[in-house]
Amino acid sequence: MNDDDGDLILSWPGAASNWFEAVPVGNGRLGAMVFGGAHRARFQVNDSTVWSGEPGGPARALAEVLASGAGPSRLAEVREAVREEDHRRAEDLLMSFEGRYSQLYLPFTDLWMSLAPSGGAEPPGDGAGRDGDGPDGAAEWHGGGEPDGAAYLGRTLNLDDGVVTEVMDLSGRRVRRRTWASRPAGAVCVEVTAEGGAVDMRLELSSPLRVVHRAAAASGLVLGVEVPVDGAPPHEPGVPDPLRYHSPGGSGPGGYDPFAAAAVRVRTDGQVSVSGDAWSVRGMTRALVVLTSSTAAADDWARPGGAAPAPASREDHLARAGRAAEAAAAQGASESLRAHRADLRALLGRTGLVVGTRRAGTFDVARDVLGGTDEHLRATVMVALGRYLLASASRPGGGPPANLQGIWNADMRPPWSSNYTININTQMNYWGAEAAGLGECHEPLFDLIERLARTGADVSRELYGTRGWVAHHNTDMWGWALPVGMGHGNPSWAIWMMGGVWLSHHLWEHFEFGRDLTFLRDRAWPLLRGCAEFCLDWLVDGPDGWADTIPSTSPENLFVSRRSTPESLTFSAPMDMALIRALFTHCLEAADELGLDDPIGERLRAALPRLRPPQVAPDGRLREWAQDHPEHDPRHRHMSHLVSLFPLGQIDPAATPDLAAAAARSLDARGPGAMGWSWAWKIALRARLGDARTARELFLEATRPYEEDPTVDVPVDGSRWGGLLPNLFSTHPPFQIDGNYGFVAALLEMAVQSHGGVIHVLPAVPAEWPDGTAWGVRCRGGWSVDLAWRDGALSSLTVRDELAAGPRTVRVRHGGTTTEITVGAGGEVVLGPSQALREKTEGHR
Repeated sequence: MNDDDGDLILSWPGAASNWFEAVPVGNGRLGAMVFGGAHRARFQVNDSTVWSGEPGGPARALAEVLASGAGPSRLAEVREAVREEDHRRAEDLLMSFEGRYSQLYLPFTDLWMSLAPSGGAEPPGDGAGRDGDGPDGAAEWHGGGEPDGAAYLGRTLNLDDGVVTEVMDLSGRRVRRRTWASRPAGAVCVEVTAEGGAVDMRLELSSPLRVVHRAAAASGLVLGVEVPVDGAPPHEPGVPDPLRYHSPGGSGPGGYDPFAAAAVRVRTDGQVSVSGDAWSVRGMTRALVVLTSSTAAADDWARPGGAAPAPASREDHLARAGRAAEAAAAQGASESLRAHRADLRALLGRTGLVVGTRRAGTFDVARDVLGGTDEHLRATVMVALGRYLLASASRPGGGPPANLQGIWNADMRPPWSSNYTININTQMNYWGAEAAGLGECHEPLFDLIERLARTGADVSRELYGTRGWVAHHNTDMWGWALPVGMGHGNPSWAIWMMGGVWLSHHLWEHFEFGRDLTFLRDRAWPLLRGCAEFCLDWLVDGPDGWADTIPSTSPENLFVSRRSTPESLTFSAPMDMALIRALFTHCLEAADELGLDDPIGERLRAALPRLRPPQVAPDGRLREWAQDHPEHDPRHRHMSHLVSLFPLGQIDPAATPDLAAAAARSLDARGPGAMGWSWAWKIALRARLGDARTARELFLEATRPYEEDPTVDVPVDGSRWGGLLPNLFSTHPPFQIDGNYGFVAALLEMAVQSHGGVIHVLPAVPAEWPDGTAWGVRCRGGWSVDLAWRDGALSSLTVRDELAAGPRTVRVRHGGTTTEITVGAGGEVVLGPSQALREKTEGHR
């Protein structure tokens, strides 16, 4: 039996002609886009710690904002102006609160590999790529023709073990190249084997960053680069120096040296030679090529608090990358691949969802997925792909969490800086992590929240005169906590004080699924409490007795004021209230779970009933603002006021039917999709409402092929829709990976839900999907379920206690029936088609 029997494998018949056709691999720190081909094959490599900026940036930006006059006294003026509906004065005052921008996630290096039959001319090596400041990115690379006598037989990506396999025929020599990003080895690995004759290979490294060191030796290659200390997003074209480096060889404030090193090492049976910056081998039949990194930013990320040791020198980084590459290469291809597969399969094999009856096999992406008529297969692929992408981009101890592009980016100024947009997009990246059996992939996000809690405490105290910590709508690996906008950003997106509150929900979700009291006490509680302290101080007494947030916005929409002008600033937007209500409730529940008698509890209990409840507007829709303002854009891509439905679960068709009906009317008015992440949110919202028909329609819209130029960004107003790229990345465009991650959460919500103390099975599976299987789906409360449905009916269900803390009772709902099931400690209960219960005597498997 082959290792990949039963796996889901995607295939492409040719090499990639651009970045949007390349295939991703990743180990949580290093990511690579595999282009394929024999002639000038490109491996575009990212390191999740290669960002513009430096550790002291957030503190200096706060000082600049304070120097402009922003602070608690001006905040009081803003609040007065908002109360008086003097929108121009309020906006003018708030411009001083806006900092510059969060930093850019950047490309790192390109590995170029050329193959040719041995005995002929040396593989071509000139014109591979460029070093320096140029955008060696998605729109720039178009591949090249294959050498004479070469036939490229295609690429595959195994979604179960993360291995990209290519097959080529080079003048009768059958060449196989396999690429994987190994977490155990900390390396991107490329294995080349040839049968029927020897081949020659040439390797080079380049970077769009400032290259300051380059070396080639018989053992491999080394590259050293400087990273910009400031990077402006493309939506700020007025910045005169949008990619600013220190003077060559210089360090920034505080002694931070923005340096990064890449090392390549090779093990081969051929004759090695070095010529200039290139490494070559002749007459080989096998080779293992590994690439590793060492960066100053990674060192900073690894020591987020406390006294830091002396920073590593550039020589230290070059040597460290080299040692890591030597160790990875010394494992050999077989052992490296075995360890990688064992690591990734253990993670990805826990949970799955199959719509229909097909999963195993190799499927041509263009023919079977994008162009095929089997929507069941498409749904199955999107769940498997999204889980693979999260496991590849976000692993404990690997680096910062998945950003707007996961860890894959080739642009020097990527859209929205490829940062963390925390008014929806970063959260969506992790919506499915727990239910999809990837709970540990959540941990890098908690690392970022801890960093934000430190930088955000300074912003809270100095800018607003509040305790605790705050974050707004953008952040980066350095923990940017200020508003952005450079003094001209529209408050509809730039002025939003709830970013940290929404992020904190993920701490509670992680506890809810795993019930780990140590995590709750040591990591979650201090962060939840600090966030709640800010919210308690941020709330102010309203004239009608309610506690208000002011200023307040509904990201990123505008309302029409009494003067018929489009405005953003108001008080107590329902999204604010829903997020704060969830936070306060979770804090009280956490204190109860931990047995804490914390004085903050009394303040939280007093504040909760003073939060404005969700309201239904006269037209039957859920209000987006505290007052009956019409939307400036009724079909807006954000559904901010529906956060109370999903993901917070405060609105539910069974518990709050009137509010659920109002939420459905709001969704009806918003209309169908426009971009990946918005589609994903709408699918999840429809799933929570039990609207299987519309959820399916939205999914089919979202996963149609995007057939226009993906390098041309389209308006965000919904006038032009997105879809899936040739490599199945979700785009509007621009490409944002949150759509891929959001589809996982949304599709799982259609099959299994677990909010409100009930496990709800098959709550929103459409009639057009009559058959399917799910296994290992994790549920809140420390449960997991396996289930199957045939001909539209539940055929089997297993409920499993993951805590081994029983006997415990859980409520399970299917259709209109809710059943209480008692499960023995660490055991499971199986329900057959007749719904009769039978307890497995063999216990937890």
